[in-house]
Amino acid sequence: MPDKATSGQLPGASACRSSQADRASDRARIPPTTAMPSIPPSSPSLSNEPTRAEPVRDRMTRGELHASLSLASIFALRMLGLFLILPVFAEYARSLPDGHDAQRVGVAMGIYGLMQAFLHIPLGWLSDRVGRKPVMVAGLLLFVAGALVAAFSDTLTGITVGRALQGMGAISAAITACIADLTRERHRTKAMAMVGGSIGLTFALSLVIASPLLHSIGMSGIFGLMGVLGVLAIGVTLFVVPNPPPPHPVQMPFRKVLLNADLIRLNVGVLALHASQVAMFMVVPTMLSDAGMPLDQHWKVYLPVVLVSFLLMLAPMMAAERYGKVRPVLLASVALMTAVQLMFATVHGLWPIVGVLLLFFVAFNVLEAMQPSLVSRYAAASRGAALGVYNTTQSLGLALGGVAGGWLLKHQGRPAVFVACAAVLLLWLIIAWSMRAPPARSKEGAPAVAA
Repeated sequence: MPDKATSGQLPGASACRSSQADRASDRARIPPTTAMPSIPPSSPSLSNEPTRAEPVRDRMTRGELHASLSLASIFALRMLGLFLILPVFAEYARSLPDGHDAQRVGVAMGIYGLMQAFLHIPLGWLSDRVGRKPVMVAGLLLFVAGALVAAFSDTLTGITVGRALQGMGAISAAITACIADLTRERHRTKAMAMVGGSIGLTFALSLVIASPLLHSIGMSGIFGLMGVLGVLAIGVTLFVVPNPPPPHPVQMPFRKVLLNADLIRLNVGVLALHASQVAMFMVVPTMLSDAGMPLDQHWKVYLPVVLVSFLLMLAPMMAAERYGKVRPVLLASVALMTAVQLMFATVHGLWPIVGVLLLFFVAFNVLEAMQPSLVSRYAAASRGAALGVYNTTQSLGLALGGVAGGWLLKHQGRPAVFVACAAVLLLWLIIAWSMRAPPARSKEGAPAVAA
């Protein structure tokens, strides 16, 4: 307990000496290994912690783990609904009166990403100013509304409108910025990897259950299930996710967010990554079918490949974050992605295809975890706006991959899709080659959590 010197009743040097003694005494009573979520990183008591506390603080606190898992679950709930239509929508669309044009089916698939591209930046910027949770809830309400519109539509046009409305709920930047708010830099890539893991697992799960669901509840039922998952995500946002700290008092000018060279490299990268992902998955399912794997059995390939890829990504991620090898790991992953596309252009047979898929998911998962973490470090004061730009280019990549991949497949054939993907990824590798090391981490305490 502080004595009377701290109340300001004793003047002069005596008060100063007594105040200093009190502060030293207070610091001595704080156990160095105790995580204190309510104290912001700038607190003097945390900045003066002895170095022997570092090994303990290298582990995620319970609060960080809780925040990371709950926010990853929001991604998973949204993405499970979206992924459920990927394996079955193209076949289902043929039963619709206006669903025989492959280009229109591609538009119905890609318009979600296109609408996200228009709104990631303003909603990310808004989350920097009004807070993360209000933006997340509003976006999820739009997602639910779009799911209901699609569920009650019996034409491709109506489903396209519903998909567009779903895309207007562009909250990926707000969620990712919230993860950055609630975790320390040293653990941010782990948190992003949890998000990537949740997305990968929901993708694999969707491949297992999509076809049975289509046969049991129909496409309208799948869209209705999307709405239910969206409502669950709203509940998680309101009642499970910890309250992040208030918006940063000093914001980076948006012009600097757009023109920052380090952020531009990452934005180009995520566009190339997701354009190639969507384009190649317009071909890979057919390759598996041609290799003797029926469509309803594809999950037997995807599920083990995704799970093994998560194990294989741990070593490069550890090298990147713990040993300061961010640049070589990122460049090596991009180079591997490029090589994978060229392998797909020439590979034949089920097991060679599975092997190349495994290499793809290892590189993809590493890049999915590293890049958003780097964005949050390059633009800490305005990470919502920066992640908005990042997610906008990601959505543009999704839309571009669908449209360009469909056109190439229709007019040039399968190998042309993979060669085009390799060219895009090679361009990314050239641009990324001059990347700087990310900003050095400051000594951090546990992240502050709003009351």
